[in-house]
Amino acid sequence: MTEVKYWIGFNIASGIGPARFKLLLDHFGDLEKAWRASDADLKAAGLDRRSIEALIATRQTISLDEELEKLQQEGARTITWQDADYPPRLRHVHSAPPVLYVKGDILPQDEWAVAVVGTRSSRAYGRQMVEEIGGDLARSGITVVSGLARGIDSLAHRAALRAGGRTIAVLGCGIDIIYPHEHTDLARKIVDRGAIITEYPLGTQPEGGNFPPRNRIISGLSLGTLVIEAGKRSGALITADYALEQGREVFALPGNANSPKSQGTNRLIQDGAAKLVMAVEDILEELNLTLVEQHQEVRMAVPEDEKEAQILQCISTEPIHVDEIGQRTSLPISEVTSTLAMMELKGMVRQVGGMNYVVARERRVEYVVD
Repeated sequence: MTEVKYWIGFNIASGIGPARFKLLLDHFGDLEKAWRASDADLKAAGLDRRSIEALIATRQTISLDEELEKLQQEGARTITWQDADYPPRLRHVHSAPPVLYVKGDILPQDEWAVAVVGTRSSRAYGRQMVEEIGGDLARSGITVVSGLARGIDSLAHRAALRAGGRTIAVLGCGIDIIYPHEHTDLARKIVDRGAIITEYPLGTQPEGGNFPPRNRIISGLSLGTLVIEAGKRSGALITADYALEQGREVFALPGNANSPKSQGTNRLIQDGAAKLVMAVEDILEELNLTLVEQHQEVRMAVPEDEKEAQILQCISTEPIHVDEIGQRTSLPISEVTSTLAMMELKGMVRQVGGMNYVVARERRVEYVVD
């Protein structure tokens, strides 16, 4: 808990993004040493003059203990790169946020997530389809991820909640600020059945420049991104671009060729960047999620002892090295490797080369229609 406040401090400092966080960790080993470092040592770590000056100003103007106390009073917590519960799918994307501020719970089952995004000024067609597909995703055991914005985003969250499912909202402001304000009650409901998260420090206002970067988190948390109604310059297309860069699937709902609200989605399909979606089955089949609820039950039931359970919590569909598994579980490497060998024999995990492991893809069962 002691070191968390230093992560918060560096996250507040202007100009200290993911790349500079890594420089500091590589050079100093931990952020407490980096926080107390001299100008010369910070320069030796690779920081430029502007970043050093911004950091010094931050150290002189904030109290880390007070910042930590404010976060606790807000009912929020932080998850950092070094925490075992950092979302594994997000961990592997370019420029993954070093610090996440969280209200609610991010659970292992949220690895089965699909982002649903779209225009803020939706038509009746878009509203109907997001209700159907968003609700069907939730009923299928899929966590719905979106941005709490007006229009399609908020409708996606509401559809998931009405279906009794889980949903995660990614903010473009501090965790203590709900934007737009009329979604305050919706945010409370999301916290009860999922989480709201942000990379921005407490008090950060919802400025326009914050929203494009937060879209990489929306796509980064998800197996795929569905775009429902988007104009040719819609912010939802930024999320789709991030998903493509991250190697994730992109889906789009086709719309009226004459409607400005469908220009972006139709273009994604026409260019081959997105797969055409008419119903939830199109997404579930493409992502091999037709039986995700059964997959979750099997995954939770399989571990035979505590070591297997600990290790399985670290492993997702993204490759993870045996050394990182050891660090996250605090188990000796010899125990990690021997346990992984047994888990591989059982079909729980598989090695993908270089001592990297992924969760084994469960055998897919096809539905039979009489």
